Amino acid sequence: MEFNPLFMKRCLQLARKGEGFTKPNPMVGAVVVYDNRIIGEGFHRQYGEAHAEVNAIASVKEADLLPESTLYVSLEPCAHYGKTPPCAELVISRKIPRVVVAAGDPNPKVSGKGIAMMRDQGIEVIQGVLEEEARELNRVFFVNQLHNRPYIILKWAQSSDGFMDHFRTPGDGKTPVIISSSLTHTIVHKMRTQVQGIMVGTNTALLDNPQLTARKWFGQHPARVVIDKENKIPANAFLFDGSVPTIVFTASPPHDAIKKTQLKYIDIDFSGDTNQQILDRLYKEKILSLLVEGGAQLLDSFIEKGMWDEAYIEIAEKPLHTGTKAPNIEGNVITSVKYPGSVQFHLKSKITRNFH
Repeated sequence: MEFNPLFMKRCLQLARKGEGFTKPNPMVGAVVVYDNRIIGEGFHRQYGEAHAEVNAIASVKEADLLPESTLYVSLEPCAHYGKTPPCAELVISRKIPRVVVAAGDPNPKVSGKGIAMMRDQGIEVIQGVLEEEARELNRVFFVNQLHNRPYIILKWAQSSDGFMDHFRTPGDGKTPVIISSSLTHTIVHKMRTQVQGIMVGTNTALLDNPQLTARKWFGQHPARVVIDKENKIPANAFLFDGSVPTIVFTASPPHDAIKKTQLKYIDIDFSGDTNQQILDRLYKEKILSLLVEGGAQLLDSFIEKGMWDEAYIEIAEKPLHTGTKAPNIEGNVITSVKYPGSVQFHLKSKITRNFH
């Protein structure tokens, strides 16, 4: 079977259009090709809505060409009933004779079954075209399915000499150092729409009273996650305003816990591995991607245990000379982007393990 990887590149371009909207499902793109030209294309737009193959096939204006066409898709067509019917069945019913797949679906409900279903019906299937690029696009989904844990992204901003903030204590009246610009702050809000959860530690919650929303970007707010072992965070904190689902990890839920539908207390054993307990519980809560925003102690705890998949570090041009030291991290620098007054570095770790 002949194939053109350029058509798969188009699938990957289309797939990325669903970024931030398909979670926890993967981003998928598909094109229908007839006589070496695209006659239909589509992508998975929103969780719970039609998959990429359905949209691509529906966009073909001359449906009588489908039995002579090739479907390119960036992830194996599903073979089970979920929010939508199996895409493999649709391909079979429309008599598409050839399918090119970038990567197999790691979901046990699908893994190999979609391809087998199509081959059993005489459809010619080739897989592995731009597979590495397709797996990289859906790193979050592959980690969830293969390692049964949330995907972890670390994020912080620091001065040129490696400090995150001045020394501050709750109630001292000191305001935080502004390291990020309005532009990079907006970019962080965009990042928040692409994850399902965002987490801070007790000190950050007490010192900054953060909202942890994506109010500066269009998209869904992530669930807020905060560690509050001794229930120190006051009831009037933004985290408890009821506007966004919020999870509080504590040693013991307070007797006078705030009664709000969007608020959930989960007790964990702080004498054990708190990070692992938190990740295990978040996975059960179906929070499958987590942005850890601080503070330094919390970030350090994830770095020291190797519990991270990506990191975004913004380094400002100006020094602070003293204050709270930023974490030290080692990883593969994927990109660096220059912004007015700062540079943001994007690091990735190898996805080879579970954290247990």
